[in-house]
Amino acid sequence: MWRLNLVVALVLSAMSCDNPTAQQSVPANRPASPSNSPDELRRQADKGDAGAMYNLGVMYANGRGVPKGEKQAVEWYRKAADLGDADAMSNLEVRYAKGRGVPKDEKQAVEWYRKAADLGDADAMSNLGVMYENGSGVPKDEKQAVEWWRKAAELGDADAMSNLGVMYANGSGVPKDEKQAVEWYRKAAELGFAYAMSTLGRMYANGRGVAKDDLLAYMWMNLSGAHGYVTGRKNGDLLKKGMSGTQIEEAQRLYREWMDKRLKK
Repeated sequence: MWRLNLVVALVLSAMSCDNPTAQQSVPANRPASPSNSPDELRRQADKGDAGAMYNLGVMYANGRGVPKGEKQAVEWYRKAADLGDADAMSNLEVRYAKGRGVPKDEKQAVEWYRKAADLGDADAMSNLGVMYENGSGVPKDEKQAVEWWRKAAELGDADAMSNLGVMYANGSGVPKDEKQAVEWYRKAAELGFAYAMSTLGRMYANGRGVAKDDLLAYMWMNLSGAHGYVTGRKNGDLLKKGMSGTQIEEAQRLYREWMDKRLKK
């Protein structure tokens, strides 16, 4: 489903620190069944099959087997969501948040996030946290943001873990605690979340919440770059200028070791 990234600046040093804007990622829900034609899915939907309704929404959203149409996608997603389909709710969240197939309506987006969250959807919980942090569709409330991110983090959501790290680092919605920030960044980083890797590297580089360690700082920054976060790579290049050849070699060994463990999982 779409993901919202937290809008909070975390300034750790002269190193580059991107200030993520509220963005949403493409839904990653179950695909429409390729074995069923649109006509067959409509027959199933007419019998009250929520899965068929959802699949029709996916087909219209992507133009698979039918002309692409966001309004038709919304119609089918809504029918499936009304029957309790959490994936359909997730796709409705997206469309209300971005105004795709319906007029943009952040309050409606929040309502669908909440419904999906009540069904245990970690992505929806994480997105609710962002809505509360940004005051989008609800009054701004950092404590509520933290509460929803904590729920999502407990279900393994890396975005929420990283956002909790930001909140603890800045003392937003919780007492400032850089050690807690490091722990949440580490949890997200271990799941391969590139932004958290970069930020964890900066925490090590500056000795904030953890003992200063240029080797681990360089390792995490490089890992961030390898996972597509350009700022992390640039920060690693900047840090590298003050490191000895032996330090760089050891940091690269740690990098390879982490990657090897990751590949074996």
